[in-house]
Amino acid sequence: MATPSHRAPLAELVEELLATDGPLPIVAAGEPVLRRATEPYDGQLDTAVLSRFVEALRVTMHAAPGVGLAAPQVGVPLRIAVVEDPAPVPEEVREARGRVPQPFRVLVNPSYEPVGTQRAAFFEGCLSVPGWQAVVARPVQVRLTCEDENGRAVDEVFSGWPARIVQHETDHLDGMLYLDRAELRSLSSNQAMAERWTQPTPERAAASLGFELP
Repeated sequence: MATPSHRAPLAELVEELLATDGPLPIVAAGEPVLRRATEPYDGQLDTAVLSRFVEALRVTMHAAPGVGLAAPQVGVPLRIAVVEDPAPVPEEVREARGRVPQPFRVLVNPSYEPVGTQRAAFFEGCLSVPGWQAVVARPVQVRLTCEDENGRAVDEVFSGWPARIVQHETDHLDGMLYLDRAELRSLSSNQAMAERWTQPTPERAAASLGFELP
């Protein structure tokens, strides 16, 4: 269990963030908090503050907009993330990427492990790396273990795009950005993405930019 001296600074930081209404500021790459392993959640926030913090993460994720947000992305080094994806994509994209709607979830102290050896590569972006996307190869299926915001154990297998979201957000909690796993030759501005690489899969980008896919 964390000692009171460990709890106080994090609680004060969260309370300060919650002092204003609306979305929280999202920190960008270059901020040290994004490169440090987070502190496991162990009751550092009381129930009411945790509930308010989770709701603030949700509001911020929606406003960005994004499909996931980890606590370090708002400057809080706690092992907490939220995910939610309405998956408003064309059917061909849904089929190619396995992108299906995901309800709002809170991931407390999450970790994941691959299920099987199959990997898939797609463009990813990040709210903390605005303006850019790159291709990342990730396991198609992962087993997620964590708790929810009420302390209930979660042990679930995710596939396709939901598995990618889970991996992306959990990586944040280990001080890792998607660029650490990306094929850097694929790095593309949002403008280039809109003009050239809107296809459901990145095969054309791989051929044109000179990188390999799994």
